[in-house]
Amino acid sequence: MTSQKSPQTMKPATAAKKLGVYLQATPAEFQEGVVSRDELDALQADPPQWLRDLRRDGPHPRPVVATKLGVSISGLARGGVDEALTTAQIEELKADQPEWLRTERAIQAEVRREAVRVKDKQAKDERAAVAKAVAAAAAPKRANGRTGGTRRGR
Repeated sequence: MTSQKSPQTMKPATAAKKLGVYLQATPAEFQEGVVSRDELDALQADPPQWLRDLRRDGPHPRPVVATKLGVSISGLARGGVDEALTTAQIEELKADQPEWLRTERAIQAEVRREAVRVKDKQAKDERAAVAKAVAAAAAPKRANGRTGGTRRGR
């Protein structure tokens, strides 16, 4: 007996998140139904006009707003932005450069610099560990299993 595989579906909220759009701004038929993987792929490959309009004009969900402003989602909350914004509102904030936005952008820039520093340090440490392992493998071994070297204590 073979059972037919049912298509994998997701809630509209999940699909909206994957599409990068604000769920409440999507058409009612999108909000009320379920979305299959194939439907999601089709929406991404050939977006309908409503999806193109939402992506261009908004309102945008907070992760998209944060990205467009160059801040974190937490930075949006600290700045008092707790709702979806349109592209025009985002552009207005960019033009006005309120104090909270300048502060949050500076914080985000520092976070990125620190992430690069940590990544570089980890890469350097990894290279050093590999070099040490290669050197240890290349060192001659004595009959007792120890590597050669100088004697201590004499």
